[in-house]
Amino acid sequence: MNFKKLLTRPEFGAFVAAVGIFVFFAAVAGEGFLSISGTINYLEVAAQVGILAVSVSLLMIAGEFDLSVGSMIGASGMIIALAVTQFDWPLWLAIIVAFLFSLVVGYVNGWLVIKTRLPSFIITLASMFLLRGLTIGFTLLITNVTRASGLGTYTEGDFLAPLFLGRPLGLPISIWWWIGLSLILGWMLFRTPFGNWVFAAGGDALAARNVGVPVARVKISLFMLTAASATLLAIIQVLDTGSADVLRGEQKELEAIASAVIGGCLLSGGYGSVYGAAIGALILGMVQEGIVFTRISTDWFRAVLGGMLLAAVLLNNYLRHRALRSR
Repeated sequence: MNFKKLLTRPEFGAFVAAVGIFVFFAAVAGEGFLSISGTINYLEVAAQVGILAVSVSLLMIAGEFDLSVGSMIGASGMIIALAVTQFDWPLWLAIIVAFLFSLVVGYVNGWLVIKTRLPSFIITLASMFLLRGLTIGFTLLITNVTRASGLGTYTEGDFLAPLFLGRPLGLPISIWWWIGLSLILGWMLFRTPFGNWVFAAGGDALAARNVGVPVARVKISLFMLTAASATLLAIIQVLDTGSADVLRGEQKELEAIASAVIGGCLLSGGYGSVYGAAIGALILGMVQEGIVFTRISTDWFRAVLGGMLLAAVLLNNYLRHRALRSR
């Protein structure tokens, strides 16, 4: 691949940024950042965002947003925790119900966007508040508190637990899920007809419909995918900590969108990369943990994230326009 073609890759800017950030923290933070435990720490942080980001990137390429994924984490986690601890459901049944719930919410979000033609920003913003409010309200109604604990004693020996809990080959299970989803969704985007439909739906939905692309079906399925990804992350968190909290997942939707944008996704749709979003999540993980190793207050993380987001948009825009001019 020549350099001009490399510049047109959505993830190129994110890759350059990731290398630069790694070198910076390796030099400044030293052995703590480069150690095995330090590496696992920032990979785990990246995985928590990346599981969401890789599915959110597909939706953004299709020209839509989902601001409800953070609230879905809290809602799905509480469904599982309450079902198991308060109603004595087996873990496998609680997980199935949580996934079904998320798929229904994702379907409704997508259906409303298609039928009303309102911006997905508005539809999913409403869903974000609805999910968070209903989660808090029902949890208080059932337990009088906003947290459910002691889940570990109920899940021991469940046949589904090893899929979402543990450290295969010494790495937290979330990292393996992140890698697996990135590879599968990346392959789907660039190697299947569905991936072509995603690009077409985000580039020009009307033209895509005219050539037979099922735009409505594509977008609705992607809303369902983002909701299911949020539930997957919720399951991993709930089983890892043995508890659920109504506020869990707060602002994760913004971190996922930021990862996708840093990875090269356009806010207008029709352009982006799953692999770029995965790299964007890696950047967030390295920065968040790198700040800790440099002993700088973590209160600065949001400021750094905002600066990175702006820089990534400017860099990606510059590289893309330069590549187009050089054709």
